[in-house]
Amino acid sequence: MVEELAQAETVVAACADAATWALGEHDLVAALDAAHRLEQRLAAVQLALVRELDGRGTAVAQGASSTAVWLRDRLRLTVPAARRLVNLASTLDAGSPAVRRALADGDITVEQARVIGDTASTVHTAAGAEAAEKAVGVLVEWAGQFDPALLRRLGTRILDHVAPDIAEAAARAALEAEAHRSARDRHVTLSELHDGRLRLTGSLDAETAGLLRAAIDPLTAPSGPDDPRTPGQRRHDALADLCRLTLRTGQLPEHGGEPAQIVVTTSYDGLLRQLDAGTLDTGVRLTPETVRRLSCDAAILPAVLGGAGQLLDVGRQRRLITGPLRRALVLRDRGCAFPGCDRPPRWCDAHHIRHWADGGDTSLGNAVLLCAHHHRHIHHGDWTVRLDGDGRPEFVPPAWLDPDRLPRRNQYHRRT
Repeated sequence: MVEELAQAETVVAACADAATWALGEHDLVAALDAAHRLEQRLAAVQLALVRELDGRGTAVAQGASSTAVWLRDRLRLTVPAARRLVNLASTLDAGSPAVRRALADGDITVEQARVIGDTASTVHTAAGAEAAEKAVGVLVEWAGQFDPALLRRLGTRILDHVAPDIAEAAARAALEAEAHRSARDRHVTLSELHDGRLRLTGSLDAETAGLLRAAIDPLTAPSGPDDPRTPGQRRHDALADLCRLTLRTGQLPEHGGEPAQIVVTTSYDGLLRQLDAGTLDTGVRLTPETVRRLSCDAAILPAVLGGAGQLLDVGRQRRLITGPLRRALVLRDRGCAFPGCDRPPRWCDAHHIRHWADGGDTSLGNAVLLCAHHHRHIHHGDWTVRLDGDGRPEFVPPAWLDPDRLPRRNQYHRRT
């Protein structure tokens, strides 16, 4: 398979360099149709490979918390996209061979395959395997006419065609299945932009959507007839107000031994002179004006910096890494330091590189931030943790994973 895929890649690469301007309109359309069919066929191959890797547990064996996270790092996908890939691979593996065949033949798209697989699963639960096979046949035929969104809407009444005697009862089952899929696919993604802003995307289930609207709608009203903000800006400001109100309750759980809080790092002299910018514990830079505004309503949490901006050990030596020492660790690692992990500091434990019980001290030079999964992985796996010459953590993989044992660093929290 590897050789055949390499040959196909060579052919596709040659097509990518072809002069499309020289083709007639008929040939352009034909080439577009062929490229589209090829894309779906390659997707079928990819899904089969993902399913096999997931079944073997390859991702967990290599240190990832799940196949989706491993695919994110391997293929440079977002975690939601990788999770959808794993879910679809599982659905097609458990569902009718006709769906896999239709995708492999280029007769349906990946999104249509997802719709057909979900619908067939619902029909199988409501009416059995025979009705599910009939539903797949009908939906594959319809896929030649309808896009995924319309195909899904038509699929809600598929039992009227394949099992009319139980269609009404099955409609209720379909509604429950849709609610289950809504719960399964719920997610919120925070994508950090280059200038410190966040892009907020996601999919909320019906209940959470209702909660959000109930909480945010009263805060989105214009402040007056001359309010210059757009509706989108008002929703943004309402979300900020909601976060401030929540933080002020004092009822949020602790994160890594610290109360829920925003930590801003700046120099003490700069703060007094109102000149220096600041840095959040997420690495985002703040203007001097923002630092001064936050300092009006926040405790000042000092971090001692050396002449070159290097973090110095803080706090007295003890077993638990808390307080000023943990804050220094957060400022250095920015999150889980294991290669490929994007977990933020508040999800992380402070790990002794040389265990306390083995004589290791509690200091910045003997600590690293790790999320719960990678903390367990380091304790029970064959990876080695160490600090390199510039005081940053690096991880040496086991020989079975990398015979050269080349050190790896986390690139998600690197400073730019």
